[in-house]
Amino acid sequence: MTDIKKVNLLGLSPDKLIEFFESIGEKKFRATQVIKWIHQKGAESFEEMTDVSKVLRAKLEQICEIRGPEVVSQNISTDGTRKWIIRTEGGKNDCVETVLIPDGDRATLCVSSQVGCSLDCSFCSTGKQGFNRNLTPAEIIGQVWIAIKSFGPMDPNGPRRVTNVVMMGMGEPLMNFEPVVDAMILMMHDHAYGLSKRRVTLSTSGVVPKIYELVKRTDVSLAISLHAPNDALRNELVPINKKYPIAELLEACQFYLANLPDKRHITIEYTLMSGVNDNEEQAEELAELLKDLECKINLIPFNPFPHSGYEKPSNNRTRRFQKILADAGYTVTVRTTRGDDIDAACGQLVGDFHDKTRRSQKYIELREVKS
Repeated sequence: MTDIKKVNLLGLSPDKLIEFFESIGEKKFRATQVIKWIHQKGAESFEEMTDVSKVLRAKLEQICEIRGPEVVSQNISTDGTRKWIIRTEGGKNDCVETVLIPDGDRATLCVSSQVGCSLDCSFCSTGKQGFNRNLTPAEIIGQVWIAIKSFGPMDPNGPRRVTNVVMMGMGEPLMNFEPVVDAMILMMHDHAYGLSKRRVTLSTSGVVPKIYELVKRTDVSLAISLHAPNDALRNELVPINKKYPIAELLEACQFYLANLPDKRHITIEYTLMSGVNDNEEQAEELAELLKDLECKINLIPFNPFPHSGYEKPSNNRTRRFQKILADAGYTVTVRTTRGDDIDAACGQLVGDFHDKTRRSQKYIELREVKS
């Protein structure tokens, strides 16, 4: 007899949870009860749901489950940063990484959307590892669930253990559109995690058509991994630019802002690499490029990883670059490197997985030829 595949309620958006309960002959208010138990109280079994009837609990036990991703390990940096290696449903060798960065009364969770990355940005260690598959909604929201539960029993009335979520972990979120949207809806839903739309940020390398689609589905904050002030350089650093050049990307950003219900800005992420994109002329070019876009700029000194071919710029070069942009009227921050002692810094997430693209093997072979 074949085992019945149970429905994992962890990854169902509120609307899909309502549809599910109606499909099994239950009132839609049951969805509200269950979503609160799973996401606000961290329930792992239906037996814990004391305000749900015993009959319904028994019914759910037969056809459903609450199953988060498996935690392989948790490492805590000297600065308080936490990194989880999480095994996905793909098997023991398919793992992603999730990072929680504390900062005073804030705690930002960096969430992965793919096993590996379908893009191949030249300065990102994740991209060098290749790509296996997209994560499911349960595997994405499960990272939030795991991070919050790691502090002990959940208290819906207590202080937030995760105040911000950024879709900036492994993968390109817009290449896994529907599961990412479902997960972000849960992050912001009042009966789940209740995060503000200003505190949930999706970072994209520039999948332009999906930006137009995204604003029709949600109003999360948007960040753009730009990293270059012109197409010639960005084509080398961020290959998707060859398909969607900077002008098209900035036009999509303008459309996104224009269709939000409130006034917002785009966050421009710019990884500074010594001798590549960090000189004064490039700073001036970037200032001119972004002059018509409501944005703030986040400069990220490159975090080295083996055989990357890039180096971190000096503090002086970083400060000069920042000053030029600030003098041009931009709000500019320099991201502090956090968690580098546990390889949890920006651009260092690599996971452990079977690479269907063979990209990682190609890079290994290329390094051997050069050496």
